[in-house]
Amino acid sequence: MGITYGEAGVDIAAIRRSQESIGDMIAATHQNTTVHGFGHYAGLVEIPGGRLLATHTDGVGTKVMVANALKKYDTVGIDCMAMNVNDIVCVGAAPASFVDYIAANRNEPAVFEALVVGLVEGARMAGVPIVGGETAIMPDMFAGDGFSFDLAGTVTGLVEPDRVVLGGDINPGDAIVGARSSGLHSNGYTLARRALFPRFSVHDSVRGVGRIGEALLEPTRIYARPVLDILRGCEVHGLAHITGGSFSKLTRLKDTGFEIDAPPPVPPIMGLIAEQGVSDTEMYRTFNMGVGFCVVAPRDEAEDIRRIFQRHGIDSDVIGSVTGRRGVRVGSCTLA
Repeated sequence: MGITYGEAGVDIAAIRRSQESIGDMIAATHQNTTVHGFGHYAGLVEIPGGRLLATHTDGVGTKVMVANALKKYDTVGIDCMAMNVNDIVCVGAAPASFVDYIAANRNEPAVFEALVVGLVEGARMAGVPIVGGETAIMPDMFAGDGFSFDLAGTVTGLVEPDRVVLGGDINPGDAIVGARSSGLHSNGYTLARRALFPRFSVHDSVRGVGRIGEALLEPTRIYARPVLDILRGCEVHGLAHITGGSFSKLTRLKDTGFEIDAPPPVPPIMGLIAEQGVSDTEMYRTFNMGVGFCVVAPRDEAEDIRRIFQRHGIDSDVIGSVTGRRGVRVGSCTLA
């Protein structure tokens, strides 16, 4: 079996069962203004004026531990922004406001300022204002004697009811356009650290990868602006931010089949992780494997979509198609 996410301490199947239970509980709070709740990339509620308010919250995960190990804190704010705005555009919403949450075991003003440097840069890239936040100092919440922290945020967005994209229009034959990732982004770091750090340290350099810590800290790419441009100019049936669970995230859009038969080359840092004993199936279930965002659209829209990504400096490929049989497959790997 090799090294698995479950062995590293993250049981995806168990987490999904917990999420389903939580989803049932929070559904009891929905009102007649609730358009869409648990289960997609953002919740949607009606607001005065006829538009829909989208809301999403997310964090950076154990990538903050890599930042802490390198004492480099000025990029994970970009990750925090990206993990939020990349999700909210998946329902067709334009980001409207953002708030952050920093929790730490002690007050470190220089670190907090560096975190905000990244948040501000991410906000500039996404075109969204940061309107507030919270810093909580909780000495008893973190293990160990050194400095520890966590970083998360919440984004709101707006969308017209007739512009919502939830995946219901996806049909067999649709193309899947995959926009290239910048690296691991902000998911799978528990498995990445479990695979790499018995042999390497964050300061080691590997041919083709460079300094491991810096490769792991490469900020998550922000796709909000190109995706909104795509929505304005192309027919789009589904949008997926490829994060935890990797390509299995496509099943959030519609319970159908997704065949990834032309993925891009595996990024060097992910190849290095695989070399430590992580199977192909586990890699494609955990990491983005070079694709950070997917647009599902009629095949005759694919080249226009690719051109828009290129205009924003992002390479993309037609990586697969929608099929009539259920599940997600990448080559010989069945993911869902």
